[in-house]
Amino acid sequence: MKLFYRTVGQGQPIIILHGLLGSCDNWLTISKLIADQGYAVYALDQRNHGRSPRSDVFDYEAMAADLHEFIEEHNLKKPILIGHSMGGKTVMNYAVRYAGTFSKLVIVDISPKQYEVHQEKILAGLNAIKLNTLQNRNEADAILSNFEPNLGVRQFLLKNLYRNDQNQFDWRISLLVIERNITGIGAAVPALRMVSEPTLFMRGALSNYVLDKDIAGLKTIFVNAQLDTIAGASHWIQAEQPESFLKSLINFLG
Repeated sequence: MKLFYRTVGQGQPIIILHGLLGSCDNWLTISKLIADQGYAVYALDQRNHGRSPRSDVFDYEAMAADLHEFIEEHNLKKPILIGHSMGGKTVMNYAVRYAGTFSKLVIVDISPKQYEVHQEKILAGLNAIKLNTLQNRNEADAILSNFEPNLGVRQFLLKNLYRNDQNQFDWRISLLVIERNITGIGAAVPALRMVSEPTLFMRGALSNYVLDKDIAGLKTIFVNAQLDTIAGASHWIQAEQPESFLKSLINFLG
């Protein structure tokens, strides 16, 4: 599958994969900051997200294959791979399947373990927005507020709402496919090999996605892993603490 992407900068290639219900547009600002450090940054839309194609197949094996196709198509030599949340799971699944095709990994606020489904209310809120009768974004936000009280989270989710060529509201996500496959999004990363490439796990101090008890488990697969905890950040580290995110990243990349 040929993924939509945005690129900025020149230098060693870095590929960024967004999380569930996100897109490459979420990473535009931070991509420019990374590029300023001397890197060519490629921010991708994963399948069923953003402007990338949609498919009924929506699992990590397929998304890892999409990433491999992108790297080969663009002839990227040993890129650095960054993934947030679901994107981090894609990167980890890629790493255990495609040895020798990347140089370093940065996994943002996710671990290889199994996660239980916890997005039911958000998905219900998105489904409650009836696109065929929706008048404006304020109406969509009012509906979603019954399911998600956090304004910042709602704004993030509603970035997926746009007007199509017929000037009708539509989603930039394949909501039905995502909902049907949501259990698999939390699946554990299979231990197909031990990954020796340097790996940074970055977690938010206010997040519960990567716990202290998870550290030993992640190092059984990612044997050269290190962990950096970002103060003042929850799950969306790059948005909430961009300076700390960038400092941690650049220190790791050396």
